[in-house]
Amino acid sequence: LHTGKQLDGIWHTSIIVHKDEFFYCSGGISSCAPGGTLLGPPDTVVDLGNTEVTEEIFLEYLSSLGESMFRGESYNLFERNCNTFTNEVAQFLTGRKIPSYITDLPAEVLATPFGQALRPFLDSIQIQPPGGNTFSRHNGQS
Repeated sequence: LHTGKQLDGIWHTSIIVHKDEFFYCSGGISSCAPGGTLLGPPDTVVDLGNTEVTEEIFLEYLSSLGESMFRGESYNLFERNCNTFTNEVAQFLTGRKIPSYITDLPAEVLATPFGQALRPFLDSIQIQPPGGNTFSRHNGQS
């Protein structure tokens, strides 16, 4: 397939915080042990630094995201995807964004005639990497 543009990859991102990996897909916010989905270990790791946010505050924050911006039915490959989620969480935790070559990709694809032609099909795609557990604030708690 030719977009008229060199694409190095279609990136799926997640974020590792407090010893778990968190990501967003069409099933909502999910978590797993680092590298625990069937996608396996990442091709690239970007160190965004340390956070002062406690695990409890982070989990409350995730819970509120899962009930608002990042519900499963809100997933959209171009506008609200795994990378949008990772970028949002990274800024909350560290004040830093994820690399722009990842977040700019959807707009770059849509700027091509090929991307525009495929948009109706691509909009219908739901992505759910197998191996994660749907995040719930009360997982394992009674």
